[in-house]
Amino acid sequence: MRRNYFRANNLVALLFLLAIALAADATDYYLQYRKALALHIDERAFTIERETGVTVLDRRVLAAITHVPRHHFVPVHLKTFAYSDVPLPLGHGQNIATPFLIALMTDLARIGENDVVFETGTGAGYHAAILAELGRQVYSVEVVAPLAGKASAVLRKLGYGNVETRIADGYFGWEERGPFDAIIVKEAVDHVPVPLLNQLKPGGRMVIPVGPADGFQELFVIEKDLQGVLRKRSVLPVRFSPLQGGSRI
Repeated sequence: MRRNYFRANNLVALLFLLAIALAADATDYYLQYRKALALHIDERAFTIERETGVTVLDRRVLAAITHVPRHHFVPVHLKTFAYSDVPLPLGHGQNIATPFLIALMTDLARIGENDVVFETGTGAGYHAAILAELGRQVYSVEVVAPLAGKASAVLRKLGYGNVETRIADGYFGWEERGPFDAIIVKEAVDHVPVPLLNQLKPGGRMVIPVGPADGFQELFVIEKDLQGVLRKRSVLPVRFSPLQGGSRI
């Protein structure tokens, strides 16, 4: 009886140590994939620099790509593709954008370490985590309640305390938390929302895909100078899911 008791305890201990080892291996495995993804993004940016005007991606953005565990944000059955540079469906008509587009949009927004950032379309929460690695505070809204709830839970579990989310229509921004140093719109709109322009700080940047909801859009960078004058430039053609909420789309 005593011998069986110790055997059982030893087996439990062995299984526990094995679980720890497997977890460590999994962590290392995903880290290697994140490093490979960051390298791929950097190389892709170099190949299309004439189109985007971005010669070198901010190293801080690539470091965030390497650090944030994207596999925690994608649906379980799609974890195999977490570090592929492809969009992935989240359900409810929404997708998580390609890592390259997320990195490019973040780079274009030029997030400083003390910046307050607003983003529409929390989606899976992955982009909010990237922004949280770079800025002081991130405010993110999502109109689809199930997505918002899941993203909030994952962000909280991973320790991103500088991300605040809520269920709301991104078109109208988050006025009581503004103005913002940077705004990133991650869905297609056929015009630039005036409420978001009003919530952009002088000296701030907005990155937004503008164009028809059922086709391709142009990714624009809009800068507001210290006098409040807006300057807009097109970066490249993109295709995003339409902005949901209100009666605009």
